[in-house]
Amino acid sequence: MAEYFNELHEQARLSTRKFIATEVLPYIDEWEEAGEFPRELYQRAGNAGLLGIGYPEEFGGSGENDLFLRVAVSEELMRSTSGGLVASLGSLDIALPPVVKWAQPGVREQVVPPVLRGEKIAALAITEPGGGSDVANLKTRAVRDGDHFVVNGSKTFITSGLRADHYTVAVRTGEPGHGGISLLLIDRDTPGFSTGKKLRKMGWWASDTAELFFEDCRVPADRLIGAENTGFIAIMSNFLAERLSLSVMAYMTAQLAYEAALDYAGQRQAFGRNLSGFQVTRHKLVDMATQIDVAREYTYRCAALMQAGKNPIKQVAMAKNFAVEVCENVTREAVQVFGGMGYMRESVVERLYRDAKILSIGGGTTEIMKELIAKQLRL
Repeated sequence: MAEYFNELHEQARLSTRKFIATEVLPYIDEWEEAGEFPRELYQRAGNAGLLGIGYPEEFGGSGENDLFLRVAVSEELMRSTSGGLVASLGSLDIALPPVVKWAQPGVREQVVPPVLRGEKIAALAITEPGGGSDVANLKTRAVRDGDHFVVNGSKTFITSGLRADHYTVAVRTGEPGHGGISLLLIDRDTPGFSTGKKLRKMGWWASDTAELFFEDCRVPADRLIGAENTGFIAIMSNFLAERLSLSVMAYMTAQLAYEAALDYAGQRQAFGRNLSGFQVTRHKLVDMATQIDVAREYTYRCAALMQAGKNPIKQVAMAKNFAVEVCENVTREAVQVFGGMGYMRESVVERLYRDAKILSIGGGTTEIMKELIAKQLRL
């Protein structure tokens, strides 16, 4: 991988691998069953430098505009075997970029450093009940009242929704459609703001996911992120990096399932020989390895385009769809290799199989990605 990763990347990879081995893997099964992980893990990750990658040095970040550094760290974080843990620990990476780019200086200085240190948690709040991927038609409304916005509405499926201290919230400040959307930074202690109970999910159990409610919630006007009614552009600019990250999560989920299946096939005896002694199993494993390699390499190519300053909307959407399809195929086949044991909660492939499904929904569904690709192809 020398064409993509340098010595710095490999050092970061080893450091992250050690963090996961010591701070996460001994406890991850317990955290999955509990439906959450200790809040202190954010600070440990912050102390290890895992939360500040790609953020400006002035806020305590790495200062490196280096996408492959993020990819290397993301791959190793996924070796926790818990997509939910990675999603919650990384919720800052979808919440903070608009704050860093467009929030007022005083707000940035107050909010960003504590989040990068893991002392505070940041979440992104866009999705609404009944809204799904239709961002342009969101209903949560913010009305200007002097030096405040008064916010009313609700959000759902919000990662880190229960525990976040700061929420980057998409609101309607103007007319219907994408031109009337703004972003506000809302603190959890703002009067009129509340959260619902923890949402129970098919997968990503260790991720806290919740509904948010805004009832005459008064937000200082200086918490407006960027200019009023320009929030849709900020949301779309955020999606490219998020979808690339989801592609990494997808091929790494598949990679972990493949490695588990490969190991199991080499040990499990059936009819007097290992499972890997049967051609049908060997070919299954070959197909899995091939699909993962192609998904990984194409994702790397997209990352290289983004690193070069390009805006590969079509390619990243293709990478996400392909990697997710590979992920679903490979995790399903890994469970099949394990047989009955693959259906047991004690088996890692059971978790990976459940976790795989959300990747075709989050960051824009597979169907939305196909429509986006079609537009880029001028169809």
